[in-house]
Amino acid sequence: MGEAGQVSVLSLKGVGPQLRAKLERLGILTVVDLLFHLPLRYQDRTRLVPIGQLRPGVEALVHGHIEISGVRFGRRRSLVTVLCDDTGRLTVRQFHFNASQRRGLKRGAFIQCYGEVRSGPTGLEMVHPEYRLIEGPDAVEVETTLTPVYPTTEGIGQRRWHDLTGQALARCGEAVPELLGDWASFEFGDLPLSEALMQLHRPPPGIDLETLKAGTHPAQQRLAFEELLANHLAVRQRRERRDALSAQSIQASTEFWPRLRDALGFTLTDAQQRSIDEIVADLGKPTPSLRLLQGDVGCGKTVVAAAAVLAAIEGGQQAVVMAPTELLAEQHLRVFSGWFEKVGIKPVWLSGRISQRERRAVCAQLSSGAARVVVGTHAVFQDDVSYHNLGLVVVDEQHRFGVAQRLALREKGQREGSAPHQIIMSATPIPRSLTMVMYADMDLSVIDEMPPGRQPVETVVLPNTRREDVQARIREACARERRAYWVCPLIEDSDVLAVQAATSRAEALKSELPGLRIALLHGKIPSAQKDEIMDDFRQGRVDVLVATTVIEVGVDVPEASLMVIENAERLGLSQLHQLRGRVGRGDQKSVCVLMYQPPLGHNAKERLATMRQSTDGFEIAQKDLELRGPGELLGVRQSGAPQFRIADLARDRALLPAVQHGAVRLLRDYPKKAEPLIARWVREGLSFSNA
Repeated sequence: MGEAGQVSVLSLKGVGPQLRAKLERLGILTVVDLLFHLPLRYQDRTRLVPIGQLRPGVEALVHGHIEISGVRFGRRRSLVTVLCDDTGRLTVRQFHFNASQRRGLKRGAFIQCYGEVRSGPTGLEMVHPEYRLIEGPDAVEVETTLTPVYPTTEGIGQRRWHDLTGQALARCGEAVPELLGDWASFEFGDLPLSEALMQLHRPPPGIDLETLKAGTHPAQQRLAFEELLANHLAVRQRRERRDALSAQSIQASTEFWPRLRDALGFTLTDAQQRSIDEIVADLGKPTPSLRLLQGDVGCGKTVVAAAAVLAAIEGGQQAVVMAPTELLAEQHLRVFSGWFEKVGIKPVWLSGRISQRERRAVCAQLSSGAARVVVGTHAVFQDDVSYHNLGLVVVDEQHRFGVAQRLALREKGQREGSAPHQIIMSATPIPRSLTMVMYADMDLSVIDEMPPGRQPVETVVLPNTRREDVQARIREACARERRAYWVCPLIEDSDVLAVQAATSRAEALKSELPGLRIALLHGKIPSAQKDEIMDDFRQGRVDVLVATTVIEVGVDVPEASLMVIENAERLGLSQLHQLRGRVGRGDQKSVCVLMYQPPLGHNAKERLATMRQSTDGFEIAQKDLELRGPGELLGVRQSGAPQFRIADLARDRALLPAVQHGAVRLLRDYPKKAEPLIARWVREGLSFSNA
């Protein structure tokens, strides 16, 4: 099939330059690529369901005769058609219709419909189902296989996908090369790849629909294993490429760090010291290190990074500390400046908001080597910034940066065959199943204990109707000279989303909590004003800070002991956990109140229950992975995380040990198959930890 694998989609009937361009956007260039564009789900149009057996929430194919049809004028004009069979009645409702449809849907006509059943004002109904008029009760057409539903892009409908994949199966479905060795057969029996692809694109009527829906059918697991293996091999390949580069060796600091450590005023935890030892051992190597420093909110990652930065500076090299937002970068600047002045080092600041004159001055210092450490946002790697001798890059919350941005920063310190050392800090704990596959090229340090004196934050879940009770809690906390956050997801009111905006909430609280000093903070406020507001909150001149999720990371006010998150059901678990981490940073008992707008969906209930029951970031991240998948957990589009076509890291965890074992076997026994396997599944070349 070697040749078939290279045949352009232009060779298929109905594919011209326009359709080819649309397919190319999805990474589909050849006929074989179409076979690996796998269905998201399936519809069962192989059997008719009597109307009397329908239940809300299911998709079904039904048929019957039209009892009545006509236009109804309520809040929205709609065409309502009631159809009947021997077992019951079903309402079909259409809000978008034309005169031809009105004429066709007449009393006594026979019709078949496919759609989702839901509860309506007069009983069960379908809204905008697919339908066709038929000649009589015996003229129903059912499909011979389950109907696949494919991921798509604008301008390509499901019928076109069905046609394209059908042509691809006929052209080369039997000849797709097996890239796994014989050792893989024990995992999935003797199911050939060609048969697995046929079953997934054209599932026969007798196939187990429940296992298909769950993603656990042997054909799906066969391909999920192959996809996970390809991604794992791509990550290992990246490590090999990095290991082939050189780096300047950085020795442990014997002057700056010991002086700072003795002046900190607190003792490092065992986990912090262990992480420093691991990082220093990395930095001493002649190849560029890449270490992921993980730890829960408030565990003390920043001081660990400071030890590494001081080692680089003491060794005559420059260091960069980069954060994704102005607020977090400014927090790092404040902390590093306070610490480093104790050893006579002054960090420089670089962001998109400084004046051109200041920018030119900072760039000159970095280029000459006069500035030894720079703290900033993405501005630290723009075209006009060059470094004299960049040896260490520290990136905080790296998944918030785009892949290209992180690559650009690495290249600032890359000379012929060499690259800087990198430390990636993350307060979003990453489940072990993700690190095994997506971070196999990184070394991992985990700070798994909190500084002494920290108390776990109590979490309370309340409906929005209990707002007055929440305000009473705020009055009580402020009376004890504590401070409170009130977080709203949006900056401005929206007609679309039923979410109270921070601006209107701040105004409301000013009238509802007279006597308390209330301030508003969001991303659109100018940087200088933002600093002033945060300083007022820090110093106690503001009692309640109403904010958007801009305060999710980086804001450290030990006196804040109450966090209210409005419309908490709209946020993911990891984000809720980050926000909750803004309180409980002192020695006082702290509370986080999660307010929600009823009714709650299943996933929202699960998220809020998890927050109430656990303060363990890794446990919460694992639950987030199960509920939302790796893409949302890490921010797929921004992070460069692999967008799996069939694998699911939460569902397919049990495959991961076999994936690791399989990678070793394949590279040892079938090394020439690694590259084609990666090319088959990893369309854009994984760049997740390439920076």
